[in-house]
Amino acid sequence: MTSYFITATGTDIGKTHTIAGIIRAGRDLKRDFAAIKPLLTGYDDQTAPKSDPAVLLAAMGRANTQRNITTISPWRFTAPLSPDMAAAREGKRIVLKDVVTFCEAASAAAPGTLLIEGIGGAAVPLNEQDLVSDWIAALNIPVILVAGTYLGTLSHTITTGTFLTTQGIKIAAIVLNESETSPVPPEETAATLARFAVCPIHIIPRKGNAEAFKRLAESL
Repeated sequence: MTSYFITATGTDIGKTHTIAGIIRAGRDLKRDFAAIKPLLTGYDDQTAPKSDPAVLLAAMGRANTQRNITTISPWRFTAPLSPDMAAAREGKRIVLKDVVTFCEAASAAAPGTLLIEGIGGAAVPLNEQDLVSDWIAALNIPVILVAGTYLGTLSHTITTGTFLTTQGIKIAAIVLNESETSPVPPEETAATLARFAVCPIHIIPRKGNAEAFKRLAESL
């Protein structure tokens, strides 16, 4: 089965929003997309209905139950910190091999395209030696890199893209998820990035983005 890893230039850039949009657009295109978010920090059972797993489950048309959340997000930690720190707060340690095995099993079981959501940015630590990029490299699947359109995104996006490429990770697409505040129109940001990127660049407007998600889903 085809799988993509969705990572970002940082935290709260819009990975979950992007995945949910792809899944919904795929339904209109008669394409089967599914998603998992294996690692999650800042999780609280009391606010589970608003959590990232809940957003993904809703997009997939699945009930927001504790069992379903566990199915797509088995490693959940309370502290809103990087995975290594959040796990340590609970006396635990994330084992990369276990996470990779979970993802590979989910990919094999998916009837269509599986979207694997990372955590934070591409260089976030998972434990004392592994980063999110090591997770991606171990899976050996292409990346969809989600970036914003805020001031500074050019440096963040080019730096992240270079970091991934030097590790032999293929970037299938860059998704510019329009930020609340943008210094220039997203099209200008995309045009500048296009001079340094060798992959398609998709712009996802904050409003009226159904067609944009459709084009993105069609390209995968």
